[in-house]
Amino acid sequence: MVSVKRIVLDVLKPHLPSAIDFSQAIARVGKDYRVRLTVLEMDENTQTLSLEVEAGSVDLAAIESAITSMGGSLHSIDQVEVQNDAVDG
Repeated sequence: MVSVKRIVLDVLKPHLPSAIDFSQAIARVGKDYRVRLTVLEMDENTQTLSLEVEAGSVDLAAIESAITSMGGSLHSIDQVEVQNDAVDG
């Protein structure tokens, strides 16, 4: 099976929730998610983020759903790391 191990996303979010609350909500999406959030840009209403998520298997659809539920939007997938976990015969 090929699994997504790491993904870096370009995300736009409102100022609230805070970066800490936003990161924690993303980390709760998966049992072993490790989240790194970097604020790239701010204006009076929004923050542009680089959001990196690492795990045994990253679920992009679930992450995107969490982002949307907090008022954010996914702009692009900037990096992806995958691994083939298949064991040869």
